[in-house]
Amino acid sequence: MKGLLTAVVVFGMFVAGSSQAKTLKIGYSDWPGWIAWEIGIQKGWFDDAGADVEFVWLDYLGSMEAFARNELDAVCMTNGDALVTGAGLGEGVPPKPSVCVLLNDFSYGNDMVVAAPGIKNFADLAGQTVALEEGFVPHLLFLTGMKEEGVPLDSVKIINQPTDKTPIALKEGLAQAISAWQPNSGEALKALPGATEIFSSADVPGIIFDGLYVDRTSAVRERREWQKVVKVWYQIVSFMKDEENLNEVLEILSARAGLTPTEYADLLEGTYILSLEEARRCWGKRSSISSIYGSSQYSDQFNVENGVYKEPSNIDSYYDPSFLPAARGERK
Repeated sequence: MKGLLTAVVVFGMFVAGSSQAKTLKIGYSDWPGWIAWEIGIQKGWFDDAGADVEFVWLDYLGSMEAFARNELDAVCMTNGDALVTGAGLGEGVPPKPSVCVLLNDFSYGNDMVVAAPGIKNFADLAGQTVALEEGFVPHLLFLTGMKEEGVPLDSVKIINQPTDKTPIALKEGLAQAISAWQPNSGEALKALPGATEIFSSADVPGIIFDGLYVDRTSAVRERREWQKVVKVWYQIVSFMKDEENLNEVLEILSARAGLTPTEYADLLEGTYILSLEEARRCWGKRSSISSIYGSSQYSDQFNVENGVYKEPSNIDSYYDPSFLPAARGERK
């Protein structure tokens, strides 16, 4: 009888231990729509929601690599870069398909093509050199601008540069234009007096969506926990959308980025944070880039045509809008 009781106790301890939720690790980096998580962190809203999460601050590429190596349960990425991560980031980094459970924002001016003085448009770049990180968002934005203005791609020379090195390339005359996201695009404008923005994501809203991409197994296994995370996000959005909170929002975001609130105000303006209803519309299946599906199809085509990866991606497998109802307390 004693042995039976001992077995029951041990089994009970095993079941209790195995049911304990793991801490979900989320990688985030220097982008307004992702630094916004800091509001929920600092206000204790994740604890209030019972969400056991840890946010890990990394540089952008480093966060994607950590996710691909299973060091994170989720990572904040653009929709195009999620497809690249799913196909493989390169040597030593395994392919890591993911599923997006939340759309944070779309870029609305923070991603820019910045040109040297005297260059006013893409036609002026003929015969010039452009520095950008090939295969990633800056490359996509630049080629889109060239296409929009009808300028042949072979009229310019592209040199591959890490995005954070492009401001130096412009300043030192190694390139006459660069394509980059904030804060790098802003640094380029400051680094070279007279430099100007000739194209930005505000010209093609929806070309770059930013979201929370989750390990596919975790999205199923820890579904309830991810629903809590989504719910907190929309609590953060409601706080940000209230103009009375703007000063506090800027203080929190700028501190994480190492800038002043005044400096950060412009960065926030270049990022369109999506309300719940706006996000619902973006989740609708349409071919236009105003839909996450159409936008990702556009990125996928770019990736295949430019040899980032060989085969088209299964776009539908990267998105799960069913997490949205949890934000309203509804049950799927």
